Amino acid sequence: MKNRKAHLEARARVLKAMAHPTRLFIIEELDKQERCVCDLTSMIGVDVSTVSKHLSVLKQAGLVQDDKRGNQVFYSLRAPCILNFFGFVEGVLENGTKEHAAYL
Repeated sequence: MKNRKAHLEARARVLKAMAHPTRLFIIEELDKQERCVCDLTSMIGVDVSTVSKHLSVLKQAGLVQDDKRGNQVFYSLRAPCILNFFGFVEGVLENGTKEHAAYL
């Protein structure tokens, strides 16, 4: 029981790390290719420290990894299969929209 609770808490930490629109955007962009902080900063339109904080949350959850090259740090997905989960979420959203439309 105790081990199961710890495992469920670990799952919740991963889900919580993804539970922000900017972090979802970062994950989608990293699925396309690795990116440096400066690329993500210009794409998102916020300051470097904000992007770095989001990347730190994703890294601590085990979703991204970094590679320091000179003065730049490049990020990539550790588990590209996370996009399968996004597909599931899209299915839930689509079904919810269809159900909502049926009541109108």
